[in-house]
Amino acid sequence: MQTFTANEAKTRFGEFMDRAQREPVGVLKHDRLVGVMVSVQDFEAMRAFYADRLQHRLDASAQSAASAGMTAQMLDTLLADES
Repeated sequence: MQTFTANEAKTRFGEFMDRAQREPVGVLKHDRLVGVMVSVQDFEAMRAFYADRLQHRLDASAQSAASAGMTAQMLDTLLADES
């Protein structure tokens, strides 16, 4: 991954964006990676990946709760705000 200092990214922003279309580009501040710019396509692919992963986790949790006898009414009771 190519990296730019924060100042380089600011002064060479056009080049920074062009490179991000081809590969992720890191931003360094005080010699520490503080951010990464990626293309819209890469960003959307990451969002889809994590959304799918979350959905699988939620489905597994719901199945586990149902197998343990959890009902919607029991869940509502547990999640009720009693304050």
